[in-house]
Amino acid sequence: MALHNKKNSVIPGFGPTLGYTIFYLSLIVLIPLSALVIKSTDLSWQQFVGAVTADRVLASYRVTFGAALMAAAANAFFGVLVAWVLVRYRFPGKRLVDALVDLPFALPTAVAGITLATVYSSNGWLGRYLEPRGIKVAFTPVGIFVAMTFIGLPFVVRTVQPVLEELESEVEEAAVCLGACRWQTFSRVLFPTLLPSVLTGFALAFARAVGEYGSVIFIAGNMPMVSEITPLLIITKLEQYDYAGATAIASVMLGASFILLFAVNLLQWWSRRYAE
Repeated sequence: MALHNKKNSVIPGFGPTLGYTIFYLSLIVLIPLSALVIKSTDLSWQQFVGAVTADRVLASYRVTFGAALMAAAANAFFGVLVAWVLVRYRFPGKRLVDALVDLPFALPTAVAGITLATVYSSNGWLGRYLEPRGIKVAFTPVGIFVAMTFIGLPFVVRTVQPVLEELESEVEEAAVCLGACRWQTFSRVLFPTLLPSVLTGFALAFARAVGEYGSVIFIAGNMPMVSEITPLLIITKLEQYDYAGATAIASVMLGASFILLFAVNLLQWWSRRYAE
């Protein structure tokens, strides 16, 4: 119907808009990504496998994906709590708290990393109290987890928040009137409705954390085999003029990004189908 309804169309026809879309995506996305993959073909298959499975590279995968997974899981839990408070309660400063949720979107990642490293260092506001108790955050893998949690929280909150706003409180009241306790109300009434959005927010936070660089390098310590993330290792390869090795590792991260993107789209499709 959209192809034949030309009189009511505000934008140009299907042909021009599709052409501009493909041109724009090719210029911004497809051509650079294709160049990345083509550059990695300078390596033979054995060299490629050796470059992406070296001990240092595998350690960076474990640090990056492990910390991103834990950070996304933490955000999935606390993000739901934050969204619940913002939707269901009224309190002084609510708009300020709601605006602070989006701070990781607006704050430059390098600024976030420097701030977190300052706060959690041995003489920082929080680090001076944590380190005497054996909890060292700055310049350890724990710092990576903290940075990834910081930048991923808004994805869960902003994904869950609209679902909670559409979920009327009368549903909970009806469950209580039927004799359900708080846990039964949450597990049988609220959680099934929230699950698709929570999973989508989790996937988005995980994907964002995997590719994070600026906020992590200032607090990670960047020790090879211990607290070195894969994006930093790619930069290190480039500084050593090992362009083929850098593009090989980047190709692996690109493949992981496509898998995560597919997972997010699948979750969004399932969420829309579940809502219907």
